[in-house]
Amino acid sequence: MSDRLTSIPEIYGSKVFNDEQMKKRLPKDVYKALKKTVDEGMHLQMDLANVLAHAMKEWAIENGATHFTHWFQPMTGVTAEKHDGFISPEAGGKVLMTFSGKELVKGEPDASSFPSGGLRATFEARGYTAWDPTSYAFIKDDTLCIPTAFCSYSGEALDKKTPLLRSMQALDKQAIRILKLFGNTDAKRVITTVGPEQEYFLIDQDMYEKRPDLIYTGRTLFGGKPPKGQEMEDHYFGTIKPRVSAYMKELDEELWKLGIPAKTKHNEVAPGQHELAPVFDTTNIATDHNQLTMEMMKTVAGRHHMVCLLHEKPFAGVNGSGKHNNWSISTDTGKNLLEPGATPSQNAQFLLFLTAVIKAVDDYQELLRMSVASAGNDHRLGANEAPPAIMSVFLGDELTDVLKSILDGTDYHDKEKKLMSIGATVLPHIPMDTTDRNRTSPFAFTGNKFEFRSLGSSASIAGCNIILNTIVAEALSEFAEKLEGAADFDSALTSLIHDEIDAHKRILFNGNGYGAEWPVEAEKRGLSNLRSTVDALPAFVADKSVKLFTKHGVYSETEITARYEILLENYYKTIHIEALTMAEMVKKNVVYSAVEYQSRLAEEIGKKKALGVTSNTEEKLLKEAAGYTDKMSDSLQKLEADIAKAEGLTDAMETARFYHDTVLADMNELREPVDALEAVIPSELWPYPTYGEMLFSIREEATV
Repeated sequence: MSDRLTSIPEIYGSKVFNDEQMKKRLPKDVYKALKKTVDEGMHLQMDLANVLAHAMKEWAIENGATHFTHWFQPMTGVTAEKHDGFISPEAGGKVLMTFSGKELVKGEPDASSFPSGGLRATFEARGYTAWDPTSYAFIKDDTLCIPTAFCSYSGEALDKKTPLLRSMQALDKQAIRILKLFGNTDAKRVITTVGPEQEYFLIDQDMYEKRPDLIYTGRTLFGGKPPKGQEMEDHYFGTIKPRVSAYMKELDEELWKLGIPAKTKHNEVAPGQHELAPVFDTTNIATDHNQLTMEMMKTVAGRHHMVCLLHEKPFAGVNGSGKHNNWSISTDTGKNLLEPGATPSQNAQFLLFLTAVIKAVDDYQELLRMSVASAGNDHRLGANEAPPAIMSVFLGDELTDVLKSILDGTDYHDKEKKLMSIGATVLPHIPMDTTDRNRTSPFAFTGNKFEFRSLGSSASIAGCNIILNTIVAEALSEFAEKLEGAADFDSALTSLIHDEIDAHKRILFNGNGYGAEWPVEAEKRGLSNLRSTVDALPAFVADKSVKLFTKHGVYSETEITARYEILLENYYKTIHIEALTMAEMVKKNVVYSAVEYQSRLAEEIGKKKALGVTSNTEEKLLKEAAGYTDKMSDSLQKLEADIAKAEGLTDAMETARFYHDTVLADMNELREPVDALEAVIPSELWPYPTYGEMLFSIREEATV
């Protein structure tokens, strides 16, 4: 085994103040109090917090840290941090390195410039960060980072972590009620776990720096399909190029140091596209880890003279990037509540939790669709690499047959695992899964978890998991209320599972979600098809949603309204920036290239005419280019006029709708002649790298 491999256990978690470090550095009473805080939600007394803060500071300094920060996740979709030094001046020009319990548990960043959705006026600047003891502190850029929640002066959540923790608490409460009905008194907590698969693109930094659209918006606003794209399907799981492999190795090591269990890496479908998948973890920790993973992906790419693109659709006509959210429910005793076992038809507890998830997805399908809505993801959902916007649940053949037998009132005989014969005697027989995978399903059961495939690659996983946790908590709550007062539990349980499956069977679909017949069938079933973000967002503020969130203490009504406003603003501001970027790129460079090309053609035509030589080819090319240029000019004028109109709108939904219906249509109209010009103008005159150049830009060596 190489030195690098033997060092992995040593470097793993080396930048994390984890349980091992706490056991090593804390007095036993402080360590026990901290564990009680984490396990039972108890408050940590300030004297104990001071001891913990001192130990944390000493460890951080030993590992090169000079500053600390409360690391939080505001409603920008990225993380935030304000760094403070450990230094405390002393008389005589000396300094001490200090860090108190008060500084550990609470911070006061200026909250005025973060999105609030009207929760406070700009002049009301005070905000608080509160330490989340369930997520370990870590060192990044010589700074001790303390994961925290972020709230306003009046107590409203201004972040993604606070409602996520609330949703986990809500599901825990309702799941424990169900487990007690089954006689389980050992489990004290129920947690949700997540393993988010992360897709991304890598392109050469030189190419990136020549594309203002990538710099400003994260996606290309122009570009024709290259001669070779993903048609040959040779990139998927293909040999990883040495330069990309070097990047992946360094990325793994940086993630391992932060205690992030990066496990799987491979080439994805599109040229230049790749994927990283971690081992699952508790949902709030997995959320922290995924934010760090995206940041580290970008940072490490820069060291290799590459840029990591996390936009959902950086290249039109090429597979986009998603983030598959593998979600499950487990007890603190290690029992996976979505594990069917060898005989799922006889596992009543599993069937009840499965039914709760099915009911939750059906009852709140619009809310679940809303949780993955964004301007970037609108370009991806429904394309051939992503599930449709219609929510449905894939169970596979075996579980579908189990549920059918329940509905029909017939006995079901659990199937034994078959061995798959591959046909060559030297190859081993391998156990055959009871069902195939369905990559077209947005919400698929995959053995002992559900894979929610609709989430976009750049999104925080907090949003969809807040929704998932809460809607399942509601289903479990309704089940508990029906079963807790039942005279005959077994009879009531059997009836409940039967009735709920019958009521929600419309959401079950094992077929091809890409097929043209599915939207027609889904409409017959009464399923929603919310094709865009502006169609989906109203579900957030619907009365049904408000009742759900307030009942379980996940969001207050004002917090819901604020987030709705923020999501609308994010949507139309994203398209606004894209539209301005597109207009600027056309005016500054594309128009010049088109005119220069036509001037050269006209000059050549003039020379040939003077010599009495025919110039049919040049005249044809000139006419073609002139037609595209005129269309481009007209489309540009229309786009700029509509941008001006949009800037005069004041209502958030009206503005978002205008950007979707009008400005996006203008952008698509303008793109058409620009892409046509790219196809005819010589390379030396075209101002921007093409798709072919960017997608195949990662050579063996960096261009430095």
